[in-house]
Amino acid sequence: MPRSPFVMAALASAAVRGLKPVGARMQGAGGDFDVAVVKDDENRRWTVRAPRRTTAGALLESELQLLAGLRKVQGLPFAVPDPAGTAPLPEGGRCVVYRYLPGSPLHPGQLAPGPGLAARLGKALAALHDVDRSLVEDTGLPVYEAGEYRERRMAELDRAAGTGHVPTALLTRWEKALEDVGRWRFQSCLTHGDLVAEHVLVEDGDVVGMIDWGEAKVADPADDLAWVAVGADEDALDSVLEAYAVSRTVEPDRSLGDRARLAGELALARWLLHGVQSDDSGVVDDAVQMLRDLADDVGDEAL
Repeated sequence: MPRSPFVMAALASAAVRGLKPVGARMQGAGGDFDVAVVKDDENRRWTVRAPRRTTAGALLESELQLLAGLRKVQGLPFAVPDPAGTAPLPEGGRCVVYRYLPGSPLHPGQLAPGPGLAARLGKALAALHDVDRSLVEDTGLPVYEAGEYRERRMAELDRAAGTGHVPTALLTRWEKALEDVGRWRFQSCLTHGDLVAEHVLVEDGDVVGMIDWGEAKVADPADDLAWVAVGADEDALDSVLEAYAVSRTVEPDRSLGDRARLAGELALARWLLHGVQSDDSGVVDDAVQMLRDLADDVGDEAL
């Protein structure tokens, strides 16, 4: 059962000496963590993350180690969460309280082509992907090379197909993209792994923060471009990719944009699988409708 805002405020008070909560609101819904923003009597804001299960608690420990390494990276052009304290949980494990990072969510639809925010996002992602991958390897977070990552995608598609809810046109489109081995020759790197609007913070036309690093891994750099590939105008996406390519210390592979689009579309299949596995009919219905809409949008077009 999700924790209440009152419980999250109490955890914040226990984790940070002198913190006196005056308000709290839950942030997001579902997932492996309860997350709340707590306001204190000095008008400061704090983010509280508390795992809901043991596996999430172990993931949190790896995430904390990764964040500690990222904060030491020279020249990283955005902030990452900085823990202010922790508190033990009655069921075991601990919660973490972070200093609240300012900024607004970056919705891909707001990106315009040119040297503005789209280019800043491309540069920020390039800087992230240029970070030494040993930061992840040392934490025990997952590490995937290109071939095995393609195999994971294929297995994911098989599971989604087995539900009977994925339109045939999408299965054909995705299978062709996955069977084209030439598109899957890339250099794995550190990836955030869960970039969506709420996890990328912007202020004054620049990317100022990235939060919620629980899905970080060494994997396909296209994953971190997926939300932009499916949500931004084509010209704006081109500006992101151009700035990304210019800023990377290694030349990106030519199929990066195609795989980003595929990853964005496959996110709907993962949402469907989440609904099936959790026996949540609301999630399943939502995913099925989005898959139908996507199938109508792309028709028989290859990726």
